[in-house]
Parts: sequence; C-alpha cells; structure tokens
Amino acid sequence: MFLLLTTFWANGQLPLRLPSILSDHAVLQQNTEVKVWGWGPGSMKVSIVCSWNKSDTVFAAIGPDCDWEAVLNTPGAGGIHSIQFICGKQMISIEDIVLGEVWLCSGQSNMEFNMKWGITDAGDALTNCKNNEIRFFQVGQSYNKYPQTNCEGKWVVCDENSMPAFSSIGYFFGRRLNDQLKVPVGLIGSYWGGTGIQTWMPAEVFDKKPELQKMKENIEPYGWAPKGANLLYNAMIHPFKSYHIAGTIWYQGEANVASEFSEYNKLFTGFIEGWRNAFQNNFPIYYVQIAPWNGYEGIKSAYLREQQEIALKLTGTGMISVSDLVDDVANIHPGKKRKAGERLANMALKEQYKKFEIQPYSPHFSQLTIKGKKAFVSVTSIGKLKSNNQKIANFQLAGSDKKFYPASASIEKDGSIQLTSVNVKIPVAVRYCFTNDAISNLFDSNNLPLLPFRTDNW
Repeated sequence: MFLLLTTFWANGQLPLRLPSILSDHAVLQQNTEVKVWGWGPGSMKVSIVCSWNKSDTVFAAIGPDCDWEAVLNTPGAGGIHSIQFICGKQMISIEDIVLGEVWLCSGQSNMEFNMKWGITDAGDALTNCKNNEIRFFQVGQSYNKYPQTNCEGKWVVCDENSMPAFSSIGYFFGRRLNDQLKVPVGLIGSYWGGTGIQTWMPAEVFDKKPELQKMKENIEPYGWAPKGANLLYNAMIHPFKSYHIAGTIWYQGEANVASEFSEYNKLFTGFIEGWRNAFQNNFPIYYVQIAPWNGYEGIKSAYLREQQEIALKLTGTGMISVSDLVDDVANIHPGKKRKAGERLANMALKEQYKKFEIQPYSPHFSQLTIKGKKAFVSVTSIGKLKSNNQKIANFQLAGSDKKFYPASASIEKDGSIQLTSVNVKIPVAVRYCFTNDAISNLFDSNNLPLLPFRTDNW
C-alpha cells in the first residue's frame, strides 16, 4: 500500500489500467476494427500506438467514470506486434501480440473437459502441441449478481504446460483452424461444469422475453456450480464483451434436460440473440448436440436434442453430432474430444471461412413413405448410408396406438431405409435414436452419423 500511494503521489494521477484480456501474448482479430479499453484518471487522454502503424496514434478521452474506449484498425494475420498505452507520465506496453482468428469456447463440463481428465482419441497431441500460433485465455471461474468489468485470466502460448489444462474440444478446434487457415488462432475458454444455460444468459434476455420468466429460476441445484440466472454471464462473459471475436463454439444442455427438455430452444435462441447483442457482433455459433447417456429420466434428452436442432433456423448457426463418439453410455463425458473439436472446426471452415471442399453436415431425415406393412425413410446425405455393424439399430415403429416397437431396418438400392416390425401392422410413425442412450451406427460417406429424429409430434 505504501508503494502504491507513493506511485500516486509521484505521478500525481490515478493509475492507468487495462483489462486482463488485453495482455502480453494476446490474439487480436485480423483485418477489422477492434476495441481496446481500460481505466484511468478522468478528464485526461490515453494515447495508443500500435507497432503495425506507429505513425497513426489513436487517442481516447477518459470519462468522469474513469473509463475509456478506442477503436483500432488491425491488418492481416501475423505478428509479432505490440501496443503502447500512454497517459500522462504512465505507459503500459503489451507485447508479443499476434493477429488472427479469435474464438470463444463455452458451455458446461464437456467443453471444460481437458487432457487431464482423460481424452481417449488424443493420439500424440500432447507431445506435438507446442505452437506459437495457438494461444489460450482461460477465464477464471467466478460468478456475480451484477455485470463485471474485468475477469481473471491471461493469454498464454500453447505448449505442453498450457494445453492440458485448456478445453480439449477448444484446442482441437483451434488446431485444425490453424492448420487449414495458416493464421494464428486465439481461444478464449469460459466454461463451468454442471451449469444450466440460464446462468450464461444476459439479464436483458429475460426482461425482453416474458415467456422465459418461468424458466429463469427453474434451475437444477448442484452444489459444485452456480445456479442463478445471469451469474456466469455477468462474471465470465460480460467483462470481455467488447473484445472482437470471430465466433463461438458451445457445448451445453445436459443440465437443462430435467426441467427444460421440451422448451430448451426458447432459452437457446434467447441465449444466442443475447450474446450477439451484448458483443454487438452477429458472430456465428456452432454447437454440439448432447451425447447419449443413460442417466436421464424417461427420454427427456431425446426431446432436448430435438430442441437443439430447432435452433438451426437461426442464421449463423451450425450443429454437430457426437452420438457415435460414446464408448460408455453410463459416462456423461464422452472421451473422444478430438473428433468433436475437429467436427466443429469443419463447420467453421465451411460456413465461416468458405472452404467449400469440406462437408461438415450430418445426414438427416428427409421423408417418410408408408407402403402397407413397410415404412421407408429417405435421408439427405453425402453418398449412400452405411452401417458400422451388421445390424442397423435404434429404429422404432408405431401404429395408430402410438406405441413404439423396435424395427428391423435395411438399406435399399436407392439409399432409403426400409423398416418393418412384427408388432406394427400398419406403420404411422418412425423414430431413430430417439432415446436417452442410443448410439448411432448409420453413417454417410464422410463418416458422419445420421442425426436422431422422429416423424411424430406425440
């Protein structure tokens, strides 16, 4: 305290401060306008000098609330750069900055899952992970009733020490982007296991959407995670909402199965719109459909997966399936995180970066045709579907009594799927993998699994 006060007296001004996300080793979004901000003595000015354009000093006036904000124009990808912030007699310099693509990785425990937890498809990733062009900013876990202006965390370069503690899905996502785009990739990790979507949503979403009010407090209580609406958004997202990102990857939903299984899309849509409004950036969001697990009640997770798929109606969204990446349906955390991250990256490469040769979309239901005792399902897919087992599993048929029975399935010459059941004389409806724990075993030519579906609305 003595040293701090001495500094104040010597300089005659309040200290100039930057948020934690503006620090050494940062990745800034390339070829765009990015915001930088901080705090300092009111009524003074901050001069900002970027190494990529030293002749163009940017000025920001510090307001009466001691905060300031400025906009910088960034060039193309690369580095190494620095930025100097000067206010009176004080100067802060952030070094080793690179320009590239910045992505936010968020959600609950399956996004939080890292190498230390036990990845089963990592291969030699740990021994070959050192890469100065991949960098992490892991947000310190915290919660607050009110929106915060800063968070704990720092940018670090990817190596054998930093990578194992970061989201594995996030890492493999970023590694594939870096490999394909040949530009630096910055990954912001903000996640917390066991958390419902409500706690990640801005308060304004609930204020603007009265239909969500009834779900605001209907949150499953877990002792290891915050459960109140907005708490994690306030502490772990709001502090860097001015940071320019290219997009978001999201893996969450398990904590909402018990109560919001039939209305999750309302929350998810509000969440997407809320984040885009907060960031003032209509960025894409690519997300994971929750995995099979036998611990849910009834078939509630099947309904929630269906709700997740509805969100694809929003522009700038994409969904991947991991229904084939499960070794143990008694474990809510599938260990194959590498493929999950790479599938998300393929979605971004196709949709965001226009790598048109990549095909990231899972096959999905197209049409149902009934012919006597047989039902025929047509699908939209790349190439003809194939099974990784002699027996095609997890189809169900129902008649007018609405009772579903296991169905025998075979693939026809035209690629359609023929279904019959000795218990159903006249089929009316079909379901595929529409249970809590069904694992897909039908794939297209890209080895992507057929998405779960139902033809009924019962």
